[in-house]
Amino acid sequence: TSATSVALFQLKEEGNKHFQAGEIDKAIECYTKAIKFSKDKKALAVIYRNRSACFLKKENYNNAVSDATKAIDVDAADIKALYRRCQALEKLGKLDMAFKDVQRCATLEPKNKTFLETLRRLGAEIQLKVMIISVKIHIFLSKTEQHVSREDAGAERIFQNNGVPLLVQLIDTGKPDMILAAIRTLSGMCTGHRARATAVTHTVGISKLCSIMAVDNEEIVLATANMLQCVYDSLSGGDKRNYGKEEALVLDSSKDLKDILLALLEMITSKKVSGHGRDQALNLLSKNVPRKDKKNTDNTKALFTIDHGLKKILKVCGQVPDLPDQLPLTENTQLIASVLLNKVYDDLRCDPERDNFRDICDEYIKSKFDPNDMDKNIHAINTLSGLLQGPFDVGNVLAGRQGVMEMMVALCGSEREVDQLVAVEALIHASTKTSKASFFISNGVTLLKDMYKKTKNEKIKIRALVGLCKLGSAGGDDYSMRQFAEGSTEKLAKQCRKWLCNPTLDVRTRKWAIEGLAYLTNDADVKDDFVDDEAAMRAMFELTQSKDKTILYAVACTLVNCTNSYDKKEIIPEMVQLAKFSKQHVPEQHPKDKKDFIVRRVKKILKAGVTSALTVMVKADNYVLTDQTKEMLARVFLALADDIKDRGTIVAQGGGKALIPLALEGTDKGKIKASHALAKIAAVSNPEIAFPGERIYEVVRPLVSLLNTERDGLENFEALLGLTNLAALNDKLRVKILKEKALPEIENYMFEEHDQIRQAATECMCNLVCCKEVQDRYLEDGNDKLKLLILLCGEDDVQLQRAAAGALAMLTAAQKKLYCGRTMWLEIIQRLCIHDNPEIQHRGLVTVFNMLDADEQLAKKLIECELLEILTFVAKLEDNPKKQDAINAARACLSRALDSGLIKPFSN
Repeated sequence: TSATSVALFQLKEEGNKHFQAGEIDKAIECYTKAIKFSKDKKALAVIYRNRSACFLKKENYNNAVSDATKAIDVDAADIKALYRRCQALEKLGKLDMAFKDVQRCATLEPKNKTFLETLRRLGAEIQLKVMIISVKIHIFLSKTEQHVSREDAGAERIFQNNGVPLLVQLIDTGKPDMILAAIRTLSGMCTGHRARATAVTHTVGISKLCSIMAVDNEEIVLATANMLQCVYDSLSGGDKRNYGKEEALVLDSSKDLKDILLALLEMITSKKVSGHGRDQALNLLSKNVPRKDKKNTDNTKALFTIDHGLKKILKVCGQVPDLPDQLPLTENTQLIASVLLNKVYDDLRCDPERDNFRDICDEYIKSKFDPNDMDKNIHAINTLSGLLQGPFDVGNVLAGRQGVMEMMVALCGSEREVDQLVAVEALIHASTKTSKASFFISNGVTLLKDMYKKTKNEKIKIRALVGLCKLGSAGGDDYSMRQFAEGSTEKLAKQCRKWLCNPTLDVRTRKWAIEGLAYLTNDADVKDDFVDDEAAMRAMFELTQSKDKTILYAVACTLVNCTNSYDKKEIIPEMVQLAKFSKQHVPEQHPKDKKDFIVRRVKKILKAGVTSALTVMVKADNYVLTDQTKEMLARVFLALADDIKDRGTIVAQGGGKALIPLALEGTDKGKIKASHALAKIAAVSNPEIAFPGERIYEVVRPLVSLLNTERDGLENFEALLGLTNLAALNDKLRVKILKEKALPEIENYMFEEHDQIRQAATECMCNLVCCKEVQDRYLEDGNDKLKLLILLCGEDDVQLQRAAAGALAMLTAAQKKLYCGRTMWLEIIQRLCIHDNPEIQHRGLVTVFNMLDADEQLAKKLIECELLEILTFVAKLEDNPKKQDAINAARACLSRALDSGLIKPFSN
């Protein structure tokens, strides 16, 4: 009717006005009402087309496609509907269908620039998609892009089928996911294969790889750094394959290796490189420049780095983020640069090389001093801070040069906050080693005190306090060498805790509060106050999760102090008397550093959630989590695991898993401490819960390392207990223990003088005899292993007897060839069969049953001795739940003898 037509027209026009006004929801409402009124197909097609535009605006692409399709069904040449459907399909990722729609549009209007541009763009994207699918098919053949190297055939297939240029095209798209897939695939292709690594390096280009690592995308940066490391490892001789004809092509990689080092050194001072990229460039240099083995006399890479890059590393150390026109940095960049300086300096072999290093640093710092440019001066002092955090001896010498202290005085008196911050941080770093920093102790204390008293700036005040804390903790935990007056240390610590708990302060400033506590907690009064302040501890643990990982060392120091897990000098009473007589200093223990106080502090720290914080810290990147920090974390874990009641809490919060990397990497002392903590946990926990999944197999090596005779008795004992638990689980773990060459060590400890160690070793062997390889060792000619095991069954120690009898029962069950028929051995087995302990008695009787079943002559010999009387006596006992296993075993022995015709039943 005409009234309906008018209403339809009005709704349509109203919808158009709402759409033009940006009121999309109201427009959709009007078009939806109009659809209900309309009976005319052409009018309906226009309304559907309009509503499709609304759905496009709302990013409801499925509905947009549906409405546009309804319009096209009425008029296949509706160019607006076609283009709208094309736009929606593209957003849904259906590029081929979108391409067909825009192709139709371009056919209808061949001069429309919008259609032509969309057609070109979609065509290129489809081509790229086909290319990606092609690459991924090859990658799929070798499982995944990340693990392509593990399937060498797959990697070689991609390589031979023009895969590298194809992957370069993916990188050139600029799309992060494409770049990531390509880099990971290239990384896999290069791993452990020098020929492919050489080809990839030449095809892609080192400069291109470095430019990819320079982007501000952490995931891409890490993947590219990993690829460069794989390339470097393959080129530097980590690849031991025999290439045959290809050998000549990849024989000399020295130029490529040198080019990689030069490219990385160029990266660290380029403004085009992101903070993450700079971190990874420094990290790659730290990994690859120093010698892996100090016995190797070739340190040419360190000398090359000094000649071509030392000043560049110093420039990174000297950056002041608060000033304009600085290099992009992360919170960790300058610490990583200091670590690199320290590693390079440690790699030098003689005094002339060290003198050259120091002279270059000296010249660089001097060149930056300028009375007319304060920015250059603070760059010089910040560079000095970097050296003091790295090769301290070099920094300490340069700090004593003429003009340095004067410059610090000038900076401390400056009105600019940044000048004061740089100066006070340099003073703090200079005070790190009080035994060597005599120059600063005599000159810097006054400066720090003045700044602490006069400044109203919290950032400067906290740093000045940290400097004073460092100088005040020079005596360590020696109660007689307290640097401050009674109560002053506690006041400083209270102020540090206050700053630590203040969320309005930035992370960098609160970090300094922890630095202060790391030194002040040498004092036992401060330790006690700190652990009683749960809010302060939780605040410290929360900061470990921040991006600034330079905080980890200070947190670890604080925890080591609070748990007293540092090395303590053994005090010999005679030496103390001698020292007093000769008027030498004698260290004194603080009353609150006694065992009961330490235990109380450990309980409080555990309650505050320290285990979760430690697990987070362990996951930090290696270039921030230094070996020294790892050692301190291992010490803390060991202190926490001391009480058997606390080990369940540690496991529940992920401590078991966190200990594994600490036991495998780091300083020798740190690995031992972490391994001991693992042993404590493995000894009393269900290993499958403490170390879930494949991690359980990684625990074996650290535990076996504690069986070394250089380790102390407690470490030996708890390692054996842990291995006993592991060996009880499955044959795969037992084989792993054997592969780690633990068996000879365990056998040695079975005859240790210490009763508990001997018992633990025998229990471990009891579980290992399930393994055929161990059984075969007992069958070997010319060894006394079986004899020694039977002798252990005759020992007085009940637990030892129980373990040895269990091992013997399992051996005789598995190996019928074992001969246990010697007279003395039979006497020991008889004693097992009449033992008061039901478990031992049962194991002895099972051994007899196995022997009866093994050999007819041996069975006859057993029945002819007193064993028949013992078996008869035990078999006739009334059923008893406590002794039922032994009674049943005796009855089984008699039945076996009866079946063999060795005995006959009584006739009535």
